[in-house]
Amino acid sequence: MGTSQKEGLASSSDAAPIHRFYSRTTWIEGAAEEQLDLVSRLAGVSHVAAFPDLHPGKYGPVGSAILADRIYPQLIGNDIGCGMSLFALDLPARKLRLDKAAQKIRVLEEPWHGDPGACLAADGLPTDLHPVALGTIGGGNHFCELQELGSLSDDCLLAGTDIRKGDLMLLVHSGSRSLGMAVFGTVLESFSGLDLDSTVGRTYLAAHNDAVRWASLNRRLIAERAARALRSDLRLVADAPHNLIEEHDDGLLHRKGAAKADIPLVPLAGSRDALSYLLVPKADRPEALASLAHGSGRKYDRRSMAGRAGTTRSDRDGLIRTSFGGHVICEDRQFLIEEAPNAYKDPNQVLDDLRTSDLAQSVATLKPLLTFKKAVNRELAAARRDKHGRLKDRRAKR
Repeated sequence: MGTSQKEGLASSSDAAPIHRFYSRTTWIEGAAEEQLDLVSRLAGVSHVAAFPDLHPGKYGPVGSAILADRIYPQLIGNDIGCGMSLFALDLPARKLRLDKAAQKIRVLEEPWHGDPGACLAADGLPTDLHPVALGTIGGGNHFCELQELGSLSDDCLLAGTDIRKGDLMLLVHSGSRSLGMAVFGTVLESFSGLDLDSTVGRTYLAAHNDAVRWASLNRRLIAERAARALRSDLRLVADAPHNLIEEHDDGLLHRKGAAKADIPLVPLAGSRDALSYLLVPKADRPEALASLAHGSGRKYDRRSMAGRAGTTRSDRDGLIRTSFGGHVICEDRQFLIEEAPNAYKDPNQVLDDLRTSDLAQSVATLKPLLTFKKAVNRELAAARRDKHGRLKDRRAKR
């Protein structure tokens, strides 16, 4: 993160207060703390909240919420509206056949063949708003995960959700795909921030808001595709975006990897080999800026994971099975290693910090059964191999 407009976000000398909702024993990189300090010195920033999943990002710290009097697009980045949506299936976990489910859910690698125009229009969005990318997960740490609802700590707080122990759930993590990249590309060099009342500021915020709604729709379509493949109906339990800007009376609230917490329930994602949690936010900590940690947070960046996981074939084979007996569908070796479980912090430590800070209460555990990230189209792969083999035969005959 730079210190000039040419290199990155420009800072001033006066720092806004930073409220850190993590303990001294929590794994926080020095680079993330440096970014946090720099963000607190941005012109117009009045308040910063940092959560235990904090880690360095490209333009600023991931796992933070920032209140400012102007728009800072770089603090959100290109994956506008990225978030976690949790759905309940009407298929009990005891009836699930994991091997069969793993085959069926591979449909998520294929393009969505629905009617994007109708779906966009139903959500009040333009029918030509990046329709091709709808219903697709994307890369990075995005996923669709089939989970089993585990222990419930407080039935009263889940009243009205109609979920119970042993239910199957779908947790979808995705964002606005190519749309977010296009919106961010229009303001890429606006390091000093945008005035909300300017034409550029208003235009960006309107496009940003459409991208947030598009991302929520995208997560729903991904879940519907997975549920249809599993021959199940589904219903939404929680939709918690964590990359977005909101207008408030006291300023513009930027959340970067910080879950929107002014909603009844918020998922806290673990790694694919760790429990996730369903949280009930508490509303009596205004300095948290109505935000929470959104997951475990990265412990190691993608580049450094090359020597930390999957160094042997047996290690890589181990990465597609979990300690819970679950399956991982990620048929890209580099991707599999970059997103290995040890790339992430311990979600239990994150949860402990949130509890200690009195920010949230855990009401249920979510055990990973099947994590979908990336599959290879086997028919296309076979066709390529066949074509390659025929070319080799021709060369040999010459």
